[in-house]
Amino acid sequence: MIGDLFRHNKYMAVVWLLLRLYLGITWLTLGIGKMTGGFNAEGFLRNAVANPVMREGSAVYPNYVAFLENFALPYADFINFIIPLGEVLVGLGLIVGVLTSFAAFFAIVMNMSFLLAGTVSTNPWMIALTFFLLVAGANAGRIGGDRWVLPYIKKKLGWGLPSSR
Repeated sequence: MIGDLFRHNKYMAVVWLLLRLYLGITWLTLGIGKMTGGFNAEGFLRNAVANPVMREGSAVYPNYVAFLENFALPYADFINFIIPLGEVLVGLGLIVGVLTSFAAFFAIVMNMSFLLAGTVSTNPWMIALTFFLLVAGANAGRIGGDRWVLPYIKKKLGWGLPSSR
């Protein structure tokens, strides 16, 4: 019942539009700020490795710390490029409602990355709000580009078409 409300109700599509715009503008603003403000994640990454999230004397996320130490830090220039670009793309995807579920998924991935590194900020709220967009599925982009993009992609990939047996 709640799934149908979230995924198919045209009035809920208006709620998802408002939520998409709020989150999209937030992501776009953050991404543009990083692109134009000389963003450098290296200090943040070093701090996350030096001061991991701890519980009872041991790291809570040792695999994530290893990822930061062995991949993110050595490739900090790539990270400095991909984070702002990802934030801008997620923001644009949510604002225009194109590939909304993908944008929402990657928004949660970015928020989780920040949380695993020990930064709380607004990340839990953004994850919670974005989760609603994921649950809403295609209805989250109903008032947006997904109205045309998703059927086009399905047609091109042959999804949802009767088999020719």
